[in-house]
Amino acid sequence: MKNLFILLALLFIAGCAGSQKINIERQFSSAQAELIMSADSAKIMRVLSVYNKKDSLLLRTKSEDAIPDSNNAVLQRLIKRMYTTVNDSLTLGVGIAAPQVGILKNIIWVQRYDKPGYPFEVYFNPKITKYTKKKLKWIEGCLSVPGKRDTTTTRSYAILLEYLRPDNTHQIEMIEGFTAIIFQHEIDHLNGILYLDRIK
Repeated sequence: MKNLFILLALLFIAGCAGSQKINIERQFSSAQAELIMSADSAKIMRVLSVYNKKDSLLLRTKSEDAIPDSNNAVLQRLIKRMYTTVNDSLTLGVGIAAPQVGILKNIIWVQRYDKPGYPFEVYFNPKITKYTKKKLKWIEGCLSVPGKRDTTTTRSYAILLEYLRPDNTHQIEMIEGFTAIIFQHEIDHLNGILYLDRIK
């Protein structure tokens, strides 16, 4: 009886490990993978618009966590195409979230105006764990709300951010000012929230 229990326990552990491997390898549905791999990394992706009903429904959907993996070709193509899209000369955004290109994953690109050279950086599963009470008024726009800009009054001056780097290391960082606003805006996208919801 004891041997049977041990055998069942080992099979359960092996099954869990196997399913985790499958989840890591298959982070994307076949439809998501097809969308991502439909063009090379130098091609922009279509940015979803609130003015399109189907797009708007997806933009209002909460995303799920992603697993950084340098060996996952689909993930790497998505990251590169998101960067190409946010840097497109027609849009020139300061940030982009995966849901904006139709992929419900917790991945964002943010331009770091608080660093020399203002580099773009990619973040996995970013979460804001603390907000300052001090607020900033700021005029915001959004790639998914073309042709519109509004003043938001609910953004915190500084945030405490937790995230994973592309090498899967965990980081905690305090971010202030305009860059903090970009992070708040992009993380809202991951939770199905648009900046329009922040206008008072």
